[in-house]
Amino acid sequence: MRPDVERAVAAQLLAMADDELILGHRDSEWTGHAPILEEDIALSNIAQDELGHAILWHNLRKEVTGDEPDVVVFWRDAQAYRSVQLVELPKGDYAFTIVRQYLFDAAEMARLTRLAGSGYRPIAEAAAKIRTEEIYHVRHTSAWMKRLGLGTEESHRRTQTALDELWTFALQLFVPLPDETLLVAAGVVPNADEVQAAWEETVAPFLRHAGLIVPRTRPPIALSREQHTQHLAALLAEMQEVARLEGPEVKW
Repeated sequence: MRPDVERAVAAQLLAMADDELILGHRDSEWTGHAPILEEDIALSNIAQDELGHAILWHNLRKEVTGDEPDVVVFWRDAQAYRSVQLVELPKGDYAFTIVRQYLFDAAEMARLTRLAGSGYRPIAEAAAKIRTEEIYHVRHTSAWMKRLGLGTEESHRRTQTALDELWTFALQLFVPLPDETLLVAAGVVPNADEVQAAWEETVAPFLRHAGLIVPRTRPPIALSREQHTQHLAALLAEMQEVARLEGPEVKW
């Protein structure tokens, strides 16, 4: 693999890993606080899955860069993270969490379906594995989107409000990374426009079926994954607290 392509692969893997890690952390904040017991268990399982996907992407990146996943996760500050702002936002109410998870899951399904045919075999195999778990995620969040969107006046209002707020954040998922054109040309990743089009073809009719109004298309909230909200630093301070008390050389 050419050095420039190798660097682009590492950047792609880092971005995917960071998205999964931070979203998994946000989902885990509902453990013990979900509206019903079954959902408490279900969302905790989804959080575990997201963290597992992050580990998988980080381990693939280690094969490229040699960087230890634990060091990368616990010893970077917010500016070095490459997560989208969508996953950094506080968990909000339950409608907010479900809408965010649905928009992310639908985008991930569109991307994973195409990554499963990647010309870089490690990514193709990982994408195929993750996709089987994401099928459950999409089914779960889709059911809740309909339940909330077609439920009471209050549940509909909260869901529409969350959708209106999160839509432009979700569009950042389709902003290409620097040097991503190298990976598209090499057949490693799909074209971002293709992924976004597939996402919109799935999401727009579903939202209307759930009684929701699809927000008007606007520019993404941010055009670079180097731009973060103030919420990421606070999340990382909590997540990294124990590790930073001991030092990166400590073995657990």
